[in-house]
Amino acid sequence: MQYSFSKRIQSVESSAVRDILKLTQGKSIISFAGGLPAEEWFPVDAIRTASERVFRQGPQALQYGLTEGTLSLRERLAARMGSQRNIQADAEELLISSGSQQAIDLFARAILDPGDVVLVENPTYLACLQVLGMYNARVIPVESDDNGMVPEDLVAKLKQHQPKFVYVVPTFGNPTGRVWSLERREALLRLCREHEVLILEDDPYGDLRFTSERVPNIAALEGRPEDRIVAYTSTFSKTVAPGLRTGWIVADKRIIRMMARAKQSSDLHSSVLDQLILSEMLLPEVFKLDDHIHKLSAVYKERMETMATELQKEMWRDSKWNTPQGGMFFWVELPEGLDAQTLLTCAVEKGVAFVPGTSFYAGEPKRNTMRLNFSFAQPETIRTGMERLTEAVSEFFGRYSGV
Repeated sequence: MQYSFSKRIQSVESSAVRDILKLTQGKSIISFAGGLPAEEWFPVDAIRTASERVFRQGPQALQYGLTEGTLSLRERLAARMGSQRNIQADAEELLISSGSQQAIDLFARAILDPGDVVLVENPTYLACLQVLGMYNARVIPVESDDNGMVPEDLVAKLKQHQPKFVYVVPTFGNPTGRVWSLERREALLRLCREHEVLILEDDPYGDLRFTSERVPNIAALEGRPEDRIVAYTSTFSKTVAPGLRTGWIVADKRIIRMMARAKQSSDLHSSVLDQLILSEMLLPEVFKLDDHIHKLSAVYKERMETMATELQKEMWRDSKWNTPQGGMFFWVELPEGLDAQTLLTCAVEKGVAFVPGTSFYAGEPKRNTMRLNFSFAQPETIRTGMERLTEAVSEFFGRYSGV
């Protein structure tokens, strides 16, 4: 039988990260491809304790729930965001999603019509590009540097394209690891308010910081006006465990209502059991989340420094990268003219994998770019993997230069 698939789904390319993860399954390949947290640091005992507390309260954890999410979790999240991030909201301004990926999807579904424009950093999170492609949006990249979107290009594209919203990952961005400056965050907020354009601030990595410096979230800079233009989304996937599939979004109540309608047609509600477990884990007598995040950040800093040491070896001398201040990724630019997609084939032969950078670009990609994850593997494995990758790069450079 010849199946007739929709033009919408045919227009969306498969995720490069997911494809590479499948490639490495069951093989002795060290993968720096996925944005995976460290499994050995999942708080298994705390999750078990929280689960037992939930079930002692009765069988309601196994019942249908509210589309917007369980009230206890939304209230505790609202309090935590107010105290930890200075993002002021109440429970009615929060919606619980099945990971922050679903929050991006629901926001786009509620806001976009086919052909609407969305401005993004360049490069940007590839799964957001998948979402925007699914809704037939016109995705326009804004010139970006180490400090964030370049204001002159941003204002020109706001005027030219009149976008529905601007999508940004300003803190330890995926894939670049960049941290936007305070000035660039303020400029984005000011310009978008002037042009009446929404901002979707994606912040999955913001807690995983390696220094004491903290730049305010764009949502915090906005405060709590009558009409919010900033929608803020985050997740427990990077700080607790991705298998619990719980994220959230804070936005104007009118946006939350429309997103709830979209969610009702998708999955009715996210897992009540997962939500109640996480709600219990926000209680300090059950789990000290901030202590856990502090320890996790120290672990990831050590792994980042291990990878940085390997990148400083002679074979990488003509490549460029920024040392991450937090998050999970290095973004590497190989010498001009080299193709990271071709390098990947050589690397897999050596037993190591990464993500070529081409998939992260909305416009013309830089084919000499690559993303390396340092959070998943332990230091010794990172060293072994980087030795394999350095060998692949050396061989690849030799082929390219004709040596």
